[in-house]
Amino acid sequence: MQTNKLEQLKIERGLEGAPARRRWLVPSGLALALVVGGAWWLTRSSAPVAVTTAAAREAAGQAGNTVLNASGYVTARRQATVSSKFTGKVLDVLIEEGMRVEKDQVLARLDDANIVASYALAEAELRAAKIGGKETEALLRDARATFDRTAALVERKLASPAELDSARAAYEALEAQLGSKRAAVRVAEKQLGVYRQQLDDTVIRAPFAGVVVAKNAQPGEMISPNSAGGGFTRTGIGTIVDMDSLEIEIDVNEAYINRVTSGQEVLATLDAYPDWRIPCHVIAIIPTADRQKATVEVRVGFDALDSRILPDMGVKVAFQDGTAETADRAPILVPGTAVQQDDGKSYVWLAANGIAERRAVATAGRRGPDVVISAGLAAGDRVIVNLPKGLENGARIRDNGK
Repeated sequence: MQTNKLEQLKIERGLEGAPARRRWLVPSGLALALVVGGAWWLTRSSAPVAVTTAAAREAAGQAGNTVLNASGYVTARRQATVSSKFTGKVLDVLIEEGMRVEKDQVLARLDDANIVASYALAEAELRAAKIGGKETEALLRDARATFDRTAALVERKLASPAELDSARAAYEALEAQLGSKRAAVRVAEKQLGVYRQQLDDTVIRAPFAGVVVAKNAQPGEMISPNSAGGGFTRTGIGTIVDMDSLEIEIDVNEAYINRVTSGQEVLATLDAYPDWRIPCHVIAIIPTADRQKATVEVRVGFDALDSRILPDMGVKVAFQDGTAETADRAPILVPGTAVQQDDGKSYVWLAANGIAERRAVATAGRRGPDVVISAGLAAGDRVIVNLPKGLENGARIRDNGK
């Protein structure tokens, strides 16, 4: 029994080193995994985050905060579809879309054959009336002389009073005829003037200087100042717009019309050019409301016109309150997407030397898509406009906007 117990205490040499090797392999594999994972994490955390930035800029041109935003359209105060005064056939059209025309410039010509014939007839009638008047003048002079001689003979008792009455009647009749002939000459002159005006009306001219925005007729078509059925008669040669009369027409909700005043400063932004701020001002508030839409029409004028401004363009406007800016520095504008809110406070993310920095700012309203920063930024600071999720203060960044 004691021998068996001693044999149980004997160590087998073949298995002596196996547990030790297993105990060494497990810590070594874990350490290697930790080293590789740590290297991957360090490499990953050191990669800069791609961002897009925009430069903060000073607000120029207009002062004050936005008190009302609205939208409207560019309209022309002076615009005309040019037509003829009578129905006629178009011979020539001398305009094209986009052409600049001056006042009284010829736009088109109509067929004048019938009017030319009528004008020639009126000229002949006028000549005939003048000749008839000269003949009557000669007869009147002879009748006057006869009357004078008869009157002298009556005084000398060499002619009877009846002869004097006959001579007087002949003279007065011719005098009346001469008056009638002279009136006929004036009528013929007036008739000739009518045909002369009709001839002039066959030449269609521009009523004012402007730009042709539509060409509505072609040679050979009929044109009329009145709409004719069937669709074969045009009512205009073309449409001209006075580009110097462009303004903005806005329908403001009557609940907010108290925020608009005559002469108020306005910032306009065309839908076609969203980054272009156009200084404007209120021309007039139309003193009536539209009961169907509950709006009041407001006319806004451009401080300076530009060739990019076209009729019927969509436009957004921001009415300013006219509050004077601080004297020491102008306010700063940044894109609205750069400003974040946290517990009622505003802040932005700066991109400085490749590092993201969160900074608190004070806002003072909006100007179109931009936010006015009254404190916390300086002109030239670059702010992040596409804030990545999970961005931390002090993180490395790469500016895609540079």
